[in-house]
Amino acid sequence: MKATVPAQGTVLSGRRQRIGIGLIGFGWLGRAHTRSFARLPMLFGERDYDPELVICADPAPGFADEAVAAFGYERATGDWRRVVDDPAVDVVVIAAPNMLHVELVEAAAQAGKHVFCEKPVGGTPEQTVRAERAVRRAGVIGGIGFNYRWAPLVRYTAELIAAGELGALTNYRGRFFSMYGADPLGVLSWRFLLDQGGHGVTSDLLSHCVDLAHYLAGPITRVVGTTATFIEERPLGSGSHYGRGRPEDPRGAVTNEDYAGMLCEFADGARGSFEASRSIVGPESQMAFDVHGTAGAAGWDLEALNELRLYRAGADRGSGYTTVLGGERFPPHGSFVPGSANGIGFEDLVTIEDAEFCAAVAEERPFNPGFDAALAWVSVQAALLRSAQSGHWEDVVSLRED
Repeated sequence: MKATVPAQGTVLSGRRQRIGIGLIGFGWLGRAHTRSFARLPMLFGERDYDPELVICADPAPGFADEAVAAFGYERATGDWRRVVDDPAVDVVVIAAPNMLHVELVEAAAQAGKHVFCEKPVGGTPEQTVRAERAVRRAGVIGGIGFNYRWAPLVRYTAELIAAGELGALTNYRGRFFSMYGADPLGVLSWRFLLDQGGHGVTSDLLSHCVDLAHYLAGPITRVVGTTATFIEERPLGSGSHYGRGRPEDPRGAVTNEDYAGMLCEFADGARGSFEASRSIVGPESQMAFDVHGTAGAAGWDLEALNELRLYRAGADRGSGYTTVLGGERFPPHGSFVPGSANGIGFEDLVTIEDAEFCAAVAEERPFNPGFDAALAWVSVQAALLRSAQSGHWEDVVSLRED
């Protein structure tokens, strides 16, 4: 898919294509993407592009000055429209709160900019549908921040499955357990409010689980599931979802879900189970999967992202799982550290993701995962939410609108 509107700021620098970056949302992930774009020339010498940090937008006090002084943007603003309208911007990176995504995506796509948006692309399935349609109709290149796909050992698992090394898949288990909402004194940030953050863990956490399952095991055809809110009130206060209030602070109601679980059937006949929770006690950031086939199995966990548990069936291969350690034999791990068992981290996955998106823009080709991947996820999410209400199995029906 090639852009129907030429990227206005694109020029050639030597043999490399200049890609002007405009960022909307200078929070944690906005800063991670910024550091990633700055690192690309140091890590990927064979690239065909040169990213340029053009403009950053965030209304928070002091963020604009920091973006220029400390992070290297040419200019910064509190008005996101200036990013979309800037002729030097080729790519708009959206890392703003969920419920702002759709307006930003639509504006950027209509302006002919390529769009990279952090998941889940809006706070509701309906918003994701609008965003996907806008990018598809504009003909621009779109990308979604399902960054766990880019872990080198996850890519290796996909290669094993594609080569038939695990046999026919029979079982899949996906989960994302995080403690960021386990403290009852955690402040009532936008993430806990349906009108500001959209749905809760189904958007925030389960989206990653199901996208990874789509990548590894294929499409899901029907689901049955449940949701729950375990901490129904939280202290009012400012700050992120990591902030903490006081017992005496006034409280407000949590309006989206803390927990979601579902059983599912895959198109190829495999069965799966999924859970996501932000209020569980124990796992800190357990974004994990286990995939089982007739000839083997594999398991991976973000908390140990440089290790893959691998089982190969057959008398000549022994019994029990073995641990595969990450290293340069699993590209592009070696771009960060040489050898084996010298680990990479979460932000390196963001850097790999940004490198791949820039390469897609430079080569004028689709990026995967694109907005169609976000649409595939929310089609599952919509079925799950229907099932949580009906108590019955629900078919997954594509929400795509032409």
